[in-house]
Order: sequence, then structure tokens, then C-alpha cells
Amino acid sequence: MSDYTRYTELLSEIADISYATALLHWDLETYMPKNGHARRAQQIGTLSKLAHEKLVDPELKKLVDGLLADPPKEKKEARNIELTARDLKRKTLFDAKFVEETSRATSEAFYHWQEAKKANDFSIYAPYLQKVIDLKRKEAGIVGFEGHPYDALCDEYEPDCTVAKLDRLFDGVKNDLKPLLDAIKAKPQVNDSFMDQYFNHDKQWDFGIEVLKDMGYDFDGGRQDLSSHPFTINFGAKDVRVTTRVSEETFNEMLWSCIHEGGHALYEQGLPDSDYGLPSGSAVGLGIHESQSRLWENNVGRSLAFWEWKFARLKEIFPTQFEGVSAMDFFKAMNKVEPSLIRVNADELTYHFHILIRYEIEKAIMEEKLNAADLPSAWNAKYKEYLGVDVPSDSQGVLQDIHWSHGSIGYFPTYSIGSFYASQFHAAAEKQIGALDPNDARPYLKNLLVWLRENIHQYGRQYGSDELSERITGEPLNAKYFMDYAQKKYGVIYGV
Repeated sequence: MSDYTRYTELLSEIADISYATALLHWDLETYMPKNGHARRAQQIGTLSKLAHEKLVDPELKKLVDGLLADPPKEKKEARNIELTARDLKRKTLFDAKFVEETSRATSEAFYHWQEAKKANDFSIYAPYLQKVIDLKRKEAGIVGFEGHPYDALCDEYEPDCTVAKLDRLFDGVKNDLKPLLDAIKAKPQVNDSFMDQYFNHDKQWDFGIEVLKDMGYDFDGGRQDLSSHPFTINFGAKDVRVTTRVSEETFNEMLWSCIHEGGHALYEQGLPDSDYGLPSGSAVGLGIHESQSRLWENNVGRSLAFWEWKFARLKEIFPTQFEGVSAMDFFKAMNKVEPSLIRVNADELTYHFHILIRYEIEKAIMEEKLNAADLPSAWNAKYKEYLGVDVPSDSQGVLQDIHWSHGSIGYFPTYSIGSFYASQFHAAAEKQIGALDPNDARPYLKNLLVWLRENIHQYGRQYGSDELSERITGEPLNAKYFMDYAQKKYGVIYGV
């Protein structure tokens, strides 16, 4: 057996344990009985510790060091070794006790986040979140950083991401996006009143499944369920699951979650299953991952051409609710720009201010300027400053996101990064496959998925985010594509 073959076996075993842990997380967030949370936290902690112990096993390090010194001739194999060495450098900084402690803390935090959200009482969650915050600060110190402690955390989600880069990105959000929002505010608001009425749960659910199938989501390799916060989870490329949530009081809740999570899932289903457990079988980073969900949700799923094709079908399902409503009316309503409380329901322009708020709070947490108990007041103040809205309750404010309960500090900026990549990639795709035909979108949707498979999905982590972008579009991330797309789209909607 060659050293490289043994290396792939060890990574496959680690993946087995990690995906078994992920399955427990999926159950925790979907079907697990209420009283099971304490033992589930223990189970997840034990499996996380086992995976970590295998990752830092001297045998794997010896294999990787040897292969790094004498790399395989095949380019993809050499790149796998290089990336695994990078991963090991970070992961071997943590002992098994720290990994287990973090896993248990986040499992407990998730449970109490759910309870706090139901009770609309942040204080139920605060002490458990503080444990997570303390561990993330400790993690940043263990990893080390040159500029800002936040750098040590955001790099895990978007490699080579730093506060210096993010500050420039969000300066652009404030300086370039704000004038467009101000121009829109000066225009008459679009009518979306028909979105807020009774929409049967099961009919919404079935329509969401139909749209996922339109996108090319493979239900033989996945499923959709309900959860309090929509998410995508995978156990390899052949089992990629999504969740959504449904409100019978509005049509704005379910469908966009389906499309968004479906975009994530298509990426995971498109990764090479033959590279299971290897870097080449994994996603580049969360910025690219988010580009896939945002591309499908916004550039495709909220486009006029898509609904000129699909709206007649929607009216068959809800004839009374959409009586007298045209595809153009629906297009304008679903793209209504208005400051709001809930990130996942926000329009795609004000959305970036939701991310900016979270980014600034997370930076302050890592600077030890904010602790868990301070977050509701800090949150409410920033929502007033940036979006001009008053936060009426914890459940509609600081408790709305699941991320901090998972310990995912450093994650939020990837949403904005992904949106900007999405517009850049979509522009490149349309140059090759053409625009969506409003008379029949099916050929376009099929060709778009093929394009994404060929240009992004198949490569896993073989290329970094900017390198991948340069291969596809000829340049690294450029937010100008998003601004051009936004100006064109919202020019049609608001006449700006």
C-alpha cells in the first residue's frame, strides 16, 4: 500500500466519524425529543473527540510530512497533501479536551438558544453563549494572529480572510450601496400586500419541493425537512439534506429558504464523491459556498424572467391569493426593498447591513468589548443606527440566528462575500449559456447547473476562492458586478 493510499484511508475514517456526528446534529435540529439534549451533547462531544484524536494521530502527520517532502506527481493529490498539512497545522493546536469541551458547550448552547427563542428571553441563553464566547477567545489565542483576534476565526470559514479585507468590503457596503438605498427610499413603495395572507402549509411545501426539482436537486441523494432555522447538511455527496420553515401567514418565508438551501445542496451534491474525506472532495470555503446559494436564490430565483415562466404554475396552486396579480407584480413584491428586523427575510440590498451589524458585534466580542449579557442592547442600538428600526423583542432581534450557538463567530461575513461572488459568477455563466428564457426556463436551469458543476463544484478545494474566481471570470472578487446587477434590477423595480 502506498503512503498516499494509506493517507486517503485515514481521512476517510475521520470523515466517517465527522459525518456520523453531523447526523446527530441533523437529528438534534429536526426530530430529536426535547429531553434528549443532554445525552446528545455528550454523544456529539465524544464523537468529536474521537475524530480529533484520529486527525492529530502521529501516523497521519508522519504520512503527510513525508508526502509533503516528496509530493505525488498527480497535481490533485499533491494539492490534497498541501491542504491537509494546512488543516493539521491548525487542528493540532487543540488538544482533545478543548475539542470535547467546545463541542459540548455548543450543543448545550444550541438547545438553550432554542428554548430562549421560544420564550423570547435572551437571559436563558446568555450564560451558555458566554461559555462559547470564552472558548472562541481562547481558540483565537491558541491559533494566533498578526492583526486582529477575529482573523484567527474568520480564516477558518474563508481562508486568508482578515479584518483588514473585511473592513474594506463593508466600507464599500456603506459607501456604494447606501446611495442606491437612498434613491429607492425616495420612490413610491411597491405593493406586496398580497404576500401576507393565508397560504396552506402543505401546498407551500409541495411547491418548494417542485422548485428544488426544477433546480436539479437530487432527492435520491437528499431530502427536505422542517427546522427552526433553515440549513443544509451533508454526509458525503450522495446524502445532502436541506431544511426550511413554513409560515401560513406569509408567502415570504418558505420558498426563498428552499431555493437558498437548495443552492448550497447542489454544490455539495456536485463535489466528487470519489474524493470522499479529501480536500478535493470538500467545498472551497463558505464565501464560495454562499455564492452558490445566493446565485440560485437572488440572481435566478428572484429574477423577472424566472417568474414570467413559473408564476402561472404558482397561480394554479393559490388562485385566490394571487387573483389579479401579474408576474411583474410578484417580481416587484418579492424584491421589495425595506429595512426589516429579520436577516433571512431581508431584501438583498438591506441584507448586507444585517451582515455588517453582526460583523461589528463579533469584532467587539473578540476585542472583549462585548460579552454575552451586552449583546441585546448592542444589537438593538446597531439596528436603529444602520436600518432605522426598533427591535421589539429578543426573538426578533439577537436570538434570530443560530450561528453563535454553534460557535460560528467569523461566519457571517461570508454571506456578503458570497453575494458578491454570485453576481460575478452569474455574469460569467450568462456569457456562455445565455439568459433564461421566460417561456421555458428548464434548458437554462439545466445548463446553469452543468456550468457550475464544470467550473466550480468538481474542483472541491483544489483552488482558493480568488484563484477560482480568476479562472472563471479573469479577476478576483470584484463587488462591482453586484452593484451593476443591483442597479439594473432595482432600476426596473423602482425606476432609479
